[in-house]
Amino acid sequence: MKRLMLLRHAKSSWSHPSLADFDRPLNERGLNAAPFMGELMASRDLLPELLVSSPARRAAHTAELVRESSGANIELKFDDRIYEASPYGLMQVIADLPDAYSTVMLVGHNPGFEGMIRLLTSEDESMPTAALAVIDIDTDQWADVAAKTGSLAEVVRPREEMGRKAAPQ
Repeated sequence: MKRLMLLRHAKSSWSHPSLADFDRPLNERGLNAAPFMGELMASRDLLPELLVSSPARRAAHTAELVRESSGANIELKFDDRIYEASPYGLMQVIADLPDAYSTVMLVGHNPGFEGMIRLLTSEDESMPTAALAVIDIDTDQWADVAAKTGSLAEVVRPREEMGRKAAPQ
């Protein structure tokens, strides 16, 4: 069994319109949501063994903040193919993952991540910024992951979770 986790980058800033899309940083909301998600993932035992991130500034910073705030020793790598990837481009990234890892998280972008969920599970799920999708796949090899081979275990959206945390019990 493999577990694929897709984490969309946290909210980015548009305050510098001259910056290239690749170079956009996280805004204040993103700087709060990414650590929140790392802590939440740790509390729910939703931690990957390997984190593979888009090198785009907002995704890389999200990955670093999630890893740091989770308190876990998670290996972090960057893969240029994740930036602007289609679902089929993401399938290539997944196929190249080392089989020694059972649980891997990709940190990247829409619309590729929403398309990836649809491709693997046939389910339509919105992936707002900093949302996490957890997909279980009945295989022992990443290269065998194919369309409609996954089962969506859950989708965690930070705005919903922050609302629950703030609500009185």
